[in-house]
Amino acid sequence: MSDPYVHRISVVTPVYQGERTLDALAQSIEPWTREFTTPEGHRAIVTEVILSYDRGPDDSGAVIRRLAASKPWIRPVWLSRNYGQHAATLAGIASSGGDWVVTLDEDGQHDPVFIGSMIDTALREQADLVYAAPSNRPPHGFVRNTASKSSKKLLESFLGGGRASQFNSYRLILGEIARSVAAYAGTGVYLDVALSWVSAHTVTSPVLLREEGDRDSGYSYRRLFAHFWRMVLTSGTRGLRFVTGVGALFFIGGIVFALYLVIMRAFAVDIPAGWTSQMVLTAVGIGAILMALGIVAEYLGVAVSSALGRPTYLIVRDPLSGPLGHREPASKEPGGERGA
Repeated sequence: MSDPYVHRISVVTPVYQGERTLDALAQSIEPWTREFTTPEGHRAIVTEVILSYDRGPDDSGAVIRRLAASKPWIRPVWLSRNYGQHAATLAGIASSGGDWVVTLDEDGQHDPVFIGSMIDTALREQADLVYAAPSNRPPHGFVRNTASKSSKKLLESFLGGGRASQFNSYRLILGEIARSVAAYAGTGVYLDVALSWVSAHTVTSPVLLREEGDRDSGYSYRRLFAHFWRMVLTSGTRGLRFVTGVGALFFIGGIVFALYLVIMRAFAVDIPAGWTSQMVLTAVGIGAILMALGIVAEYLGVAVSSALGRPTYLIVRDPLSGPLGHREPASKEPGGERGA
């Protein structure tokens, strides 16, 4: 017996410079605003496309108004000023109402045809967060691609950034998880880090990226570095603990070095007067200062986590009573499959 459940999807797109790309984006999403069947037989429909206008330099606002007037499934969200991509995405998510939330960039490189396969991956793996895993090279320059990959690896390996190498702005998020994150995430929080705080199971799904639309990137290298630095600052306190650890090593090393020098003096080794005490004080002092800074930084880290809105817990309904409980595919109807 087929499952009659239809997975309702909200698409959220932050808009900064979308004047030349939003029409094509809306056209590519429109086929999925009618009920479709995913490759593995689940029924789904895009019920709304939320365009979160981040007050960019072009005339995107006029395009959003025109699209909203002609397409009832497009819902504008107007921000009072430019807040940045992540804030605009959070505003759009907070305004959504679907079982699932899909985030797409405005430049057209994210193909909506893969929404169906991402739904299948979420249901098959019982995951509440699915990131797109590009099978082809992102449509950016070599320097930007290399820097992005390296920074994510650094964050993941040394700074406690969770699965940072999976982070991608093309995401499928369980609706109640997405809206909860939008509610508690504080100013300056990195969205994917906030999602990692509460997501029980995160997986990836392969996609093919398209070329960006006819527009310049809104990210300079300065803004990309600021983007990375926000990831570092919101990813946890592992960097602070590294400072504390280095201080402890210096402190212990200073004590061992002091014992070594005392023994050398006892055996009448020719050591200049005052040199021993100076070196011991330097090593032990540096270690003590670094340990103190690390401890103070840990306290600051607790305060920062609170300011960022990191929750102690998040209550959700029984997963089997929501979209994840409907993983039995519907019976396919002729011509009904349009998912990738």
